[in-house]
Amino acid sequence: MRTAVIAFCLTLLPATTFAQTQPPNLATLFEDIFGPNGLVVSSDDVLLDGSTHAAHFNSSFQSDFKLMDIALTNQLTAVPVPSPASGFTYKFDPATGTFVRSTRSFGPILTDRGETIGRGRIAFGATLQHFSFDELDGVSLSNVPAVFRHDAYQTTGGRSDVIATENAITASVTQFTGALTYGVTDRFDVSLAVPIVQTSLSLVSNATIERVGTGADRGVHYFLDPTAPGGHGTTHQFFASGQASGVGDILVRAKSNVLHEGGRSLAAGLDVRLPSGDERNLLGSGAVGARPFAALSAAMGPASPHVNLAYQWNGKTLLAGDVREGVKGDMPDQFYVSAGSDFTLNPHMSVVFDAIAQRFLKSPRLVTFPFLATGPAGSAALEDLRFDTASFWTSNGSFGLKANIARRLLVDFNLRFALNHAGLTDRVTPLIGMEWGF
Repeated sequence: MRTAVIAFCLTLLPATTFAQTQPPNLATLFEDIFGPNGLVVSSDDVLLDGSTHAAHFNSSFQSDFKLMDIALTNQLTAVPVPSPASGFTYKFDPATGTFVRSTRSFGPILTDRGETIGRGRIAFGATLQHFSFDELDGVSLSNVPAVFRHDAYQTTGGRSDVIATENAITASVTQFTGALTYGVTDRFDVSLAVPIVQTSLSLVSNATIERVGTGADRGVHYFLDPTAPGGHGTTHQFFASGQASGVGDILVRAKSNVLHEGGRSLAAGLDVRLPSGDERNLLGSGAVGARPFAALSAAMGPASPHVNLAYQWNGKTLLAGDVREGVKGDMPDQFYVSAGSDFTLNPHMSVVFDAIAQRFLKSPRLVTFPFLATGPAGSAALEDLRFDTASFWTSNGSFGLKANIARRLLVDFNLRFALNHAGLTDRVTPLIGMEWGF
């Protein structure tokens, strides 16, 4: 019976790979919104050869803001996959010749504990999470400033004109994860987690020409606008959006209980991330990853505290290099630490609290700064952006509930919430899931 169930579950997981959409690459959405030559406006300015020119304006927004792709996929790979281990753990009782529950609690949700599920035991889990990102390094995604400067702006004159943009970004990810865990021995588990990901990304950019170089002459730089005098418009709106869905990065786990003494338990393990998700559409990291971890837990009456430590090593990915040219770069590594506890309220219900901190090493960071555009015709106080490379901490809290609604069946509810403004943040991330152990 167990063999049949395992075969059935493994058959279901890959089947979802056929239900996916393939839009234009989401990884180049920010680069492509204004066109391949930057932000181009019309001009009646006559050149020496008697022709007019199309004015090109360039900005860090196009050249650097693609680094949001790194931040987005980094966030997804950094979010702990809900623990593949079952809420039910067992040990063999030689006195009775049967397996008995080894823990009273149902365990954590986003983190892990030191116990393994027991020899010959199987656990199947499924979770659904939705991320709707609000900020990037403290900057609201609904209002990201960017200034575009004219090519060869150093020559001043009319080339002193700039284009100020206000950019509204919508980024959301829905992730369904199916996980299967098998107890090889009393102290050694193997797990497989397969996420199905849907990523949605859109950008609205409102552009305004600041004529600090050309002043009242609207014919030198303008957007075509039939409603404006002479068709010479000062503002224009650009829009781009896309959505993709498919299999994300598959996770393979090996976990071993190295110490079990009284109510304390220590496990060491290794997560290996396979780059099965399409990084060009932000469904996966595009990089192989290895994550050694340790999990310590204890039983103290109704409380079961736990601590996790891990280091996420990442390989190379197109997202950190150049997607169009096929050049890969290093994806930033991460250090991870969490602490929390689950509390048994009654034999059928427990609550879980966790604090989770992650250190991103040498990762892109968004910085905004005041920018004063000056020219022969005046000045304009604006705000611009740039990306720096730095290491930083993110911190999140988590509150969850586990309910044993049927024999060996648990239902999980969880809310993960941001505690600081570093990195790409979602104020509140809901999770719902189920666990079945047999």
